[in-house]
Amino acid sequence: MFLEEINSPADLRKLKEENLIALASEIRQRIVEVVSLNGGHLASSLGAVELIIALHYCLNTPSDKIIFDVGHQAYAHKIITGRKKEFSTLRQFGGLSGFPSKDESTEYDIFTVGHSSSAVSLALGLACARDNLPSKERFKIVAVIGDGSLSGGLCFEGLNNAGHLKKDILVILNTNELSIAPNVGAISNYLNKIISLPVYNHFRDSLVNFLSSRGPRAERVLKLANKFEEGLKGLFVPGVLFEELGFRYFGPLNGHNSGLLIHSLKNILSIKGPRILHIVTKKGKGYFAAEAEPVRFHGTGPFDIQTGAPLTKPGLTKTYTDIFGEKLIELAKSDNKIVAVTAAMPEGTSLDKFRDAFPERFFDVGIAEAHAVSFCAGLARGGLKPVLALYSTFMQRAYDQIIEDVALQKLPVIFCIDRAGIVGEDGVTHQGIFDISFLNAVPGLINMSPADAEEFKEMLEFAFEANKAVTIRYPRSNVFYFTNRKDSLKIELGKSEILRQGKDFAMVALGSMVSAALSAAEILLKQGLSGEVINARFINPLDTSMLQSLEKRFKFIFTLEEGIIDSGFGSLVESVIGRPVVKIGLPRQFIPHGKREELLGKFGLSKEAIADKVTKVICQK
Repeated sequence: MFLEEINSPADLRKLKEENLIALASEIRQRIVEVVSLNGGHLASSLGAVELIIALHYCLNTPSDKIIFDVGHQAYAHKIITGRKKEFSTLRQFGGLSGFPSKDESTEYDIFTVGHSSSAVSLALGLACARDNLPSKERFKIVAVIGDGSLSGGLCFEGLNNAGHLKKDILVILNTNELSIAPNVGAISNYLNKIISLPVYNHFRDSLVNFLSSRGPRAERVLKLANKFEEGLKGLFVPGVLFEELGFRYFGPLNGHNSGLLIHSLKNILSIKGPRILHIVTKKGKGYFAAEAEPVRFHGTGPFDIQTGAPLTKPGLTKTYTDIFGEKLIELAKSDNKIVAVTAAMPEGTSLDKFRDAFPERFFDVGIAEAHAVSFCAGLARGGLKPVLALYSTFMQRAYDQIIEDVALQKLPVIFCIDRAGIVGEDGVTHQGIFDISFLNAVPGLINMSPADAEEFKEMLEFAFEANKAVTIRYPRSNVFYFTNRKDSLKIELGKSEILRQGKDFAMVALGSMVSAALSAAEILLKQGLSGEVINARFINPLDTSMLQSLEKRFKFIFTLEEGIIDSGFGSLVESVIGRPVVKIGLPRQFIPHGKREELLGKFGLSKEAIADKVTKVICQK
């Protein structure tokens, strides 16, 4: 058992090369065991095991720096860098994050990451800092990106700038959607060995220096030599684009061949300037179920190791995401102008079902949220009815386009904001807690949040009828169904509904907090306190007449929201009422990872915590 002896990269570098294959197998087994219990990003992490071993084997980490893009492939990195014993706590409250985290390891996790396409820019900035400071430390910097990263414009901005500045960085491009054959074959491997050899590059650099000082005729010879090398590589390798951006390109190589990776890395790391090493890996490598279904095992809940089957049977309880997917298909059947757009998350947003039903009306733009919003603006201007489904945390990446290309243009784009509020185990980079605050500032948006399944369906119908820019935010949770609704479910612009009458206090709740408010009111009634519960429905425009009536009838008014309090829903309500209200929501801080229900309780949004808060406020007065 080699893994037992590995407590740091220094221990790893003591192993013989021939033992690394067995170590990779042990690391894979450990990853599968833990993720089967805790859930997590399995397929990507299994695919990157040999790469991560090779990087730590060839680099002098932690002096040399590795920056992961997104970071959901970094489980082997955590195991190797001293977190092996704590790996069983992955994604649990108080345990290891599912992504690289500087709060866990400032030595090995240079940045806390979780969003795509930023690694090259981060690496380039770090390289410029290294080269501009008086310190003589000249550490190596490696950015690890995936093919999904290349669909984001930010990655190309970083590549373009890095090629221009000629800084000494290495970018590892790990693709897993391309066939290893024929490019990763004998000719390609042989060619890459030649162009990465120190003797070849020493000769190449000497030739460049010699010819550069010999005038115009010598420069023409140099151009011919460069064109010959580029042409030779172009016959076998897909690196012309990167060469044009100013990078030396190597690959593609088999990312599961440890010996080839280590041999190539040692050579490539000795070369100066911007370089790209392209490797090809298999998602889910080493675990049969993840290899067969890499999409399902990209981000998975707990599962049975022997069969790969999820431990919680799907379909018994519907989520808000399920309701969205089903209702959108129903509406699209009677309106052929409805189109759906996602940014590389068809399964996560439930738009995979729409894709299968209406393939010609479905658009997956890749990990490019800003482009997705502007694309939807074009669709709307052209007469279609676009619905863009994004996770709240990823919608942050498209704020400028929401303002400039949709709201300013007064275009009827419908934004369905999934995973709004606390998402749970994915942690600080993924909690959807900021959208209420940042969208409130945008003129012309209608912002809503449903309290239950049927209301969500009605809101979707309303959104299409409104013919304006509309946002609908909903949580990562099972749906709630009201059984005691007395008034009509028909949605009217800016109108709330009273779900429960009361005389001692009022709770104005938004979306996912409505069911919690009703449950808290039941608890408080047993304590002799009668509360009125209002389902706000709208964040903008607010039901001003209802709020003004509450100001006259109740001394104690509470607002409830699953978002940060500062500049949130409660602040809007308070501005209408004209006097302070008690705002119950999340603090302005990054919320750690843990189970959703656990975090709701910790931050005061469980029914018990809400009831306790109301009791304390009323009794103190």
